[in-house]
Amino acid sequence: MTQTNFDFIIIGGGIVGLTLARELSVRGNKKIAILEKEEKLGVHSSGRNSGVLHAGIYYAADSLKAKVCREGSLRMQEYAKENGIACKKLGKVIVAQREDLAPQIDFLLERSTANGIRVEKIDERQLHELEPYAVTHKHALYSPDTAVIDSKGVLATLEKEIKAAGVEIIKGAEVIALDSTAKTITVRAHAGDQGSGQRAGSTYGYGYFFNCAGLHADRIAHYDNVGLKYRILPFKGMYRKLTPESAAKFRSSIYPVPDLNVPFLGVHVTRSVYDEVMVGPTAIPAFGRENYTGFKGITPSDFPTMAWDLLSMMKRNEKGFRKMVYDELGKYREAGYLKCVRELAPTLQSSDITHHGKVGLRPQLIDEEKMKLEMDFIVEKGKNSTHILNAISPAFTSSFAFAKYVLDLA
Repeated sequence: MTQTNFDFIIIGGGIVGLTLARELSVRGNKKIAILEKEEKLGVHSSGRNSGVLHAGIYYAADSLKAKVCREGSLRMQEYAKENGIACKKLGKVIVAQREDLAPQIDFLLERSTANGIRVEKIDERQLHELEPYAVTHKHALYSPDTAVIDSKGVLATLEKEIKAAGVEIIKGAEVIALDSTAKTITVRAHAGDQGSGQRAGSTYGYGYFFNCAGLHADRIAHYDNVGLKYRILPFKGMYRKLTPESAAKFRSSIYPVPDLNVPFLGVHVTRSVYDEVMVGPTAIPAFGRENYTGFKGITPSDFPTMAWDLLSMMKRNEKGFRKMVYDELGKYREAGYLKCVRELAPTLQSSDITHHGKVGLRPQLIDEEKMKLEMDFIVEKGKNSTHILNAISPAFTSSFAFAKYVLDLA
């Protein structure tokens, strides 16, 4: 069996894997490879997000998310400017959908201040000037530094840059085993074009590897005997979009006050970098790592475990988890989706909202011992390895700063 050796191997060619490869290369490292399961980049989370670059409002000051989000957003916007990637700083407003949620505006203002984030508390009149069709109870927050970006454009530019720097991107290579003693990674090579210097292989040797496998990160970590108390429980994010006539009413993004007990931001209105206005995403439990539609992507190995984890967490009902699931399931129906959107912009009707093909899966991590959702990024060290777990929002926003943090830690 032939073996190709690299100093560094990165498993996963999403935004975290690509920015890690770039940072390694910038620091003068050579012989770097990315093993990507798919035949192209951006098939999963990194290519299916909303394109929002978050300012860093929501995260507890002592969290890793808070440490890297603001810097990451600034660096991503600079990268877009340097490379001609479409990016617009449109800002966003956060509104209180109900009177009982109004105190959350002040809480988020305090958290933003602690994180050094520029936000402004505005009244209903000021909100109307910014977003004439949005509503709130008494006050809202205005974030002028929230931006939107062409996510796939970022991935394509990074791919081109790191390949020019000598990083080898090996596509169609699914990791199925690793040996931390022999320092080898075994892959199953899929059929497909392995041109442009790429080659499918069976075994790769490494000096050090980084696990950036997203929806499969827990599985890879377990191969390395790392993060054994963690498992992925994916949540499905479905988007819809506004008709062109309705989209013209909105200037930026409108977010609800989120439930900070769960790591989801709720259905929101977002104007994309190409002026399409989306509504979403949902956070509906899924039963497969790639369960985008119907029963596709549900595997016999994952379904029983994921179903058990979901039922166990619903029974435990920590921080109102059961109600959150029921509310999300209601968004499968048009009426449930419309209700959420109209809490932000009451004049919208069902005729204003059309189908959108975008569906994403959030690689949400749970702690099996405590049966709870993990809120922060988690970085676990193995033997000659680092595992990036729970790379959920704002992972795309944070990626440049996060890559620096991970390499400094390694």
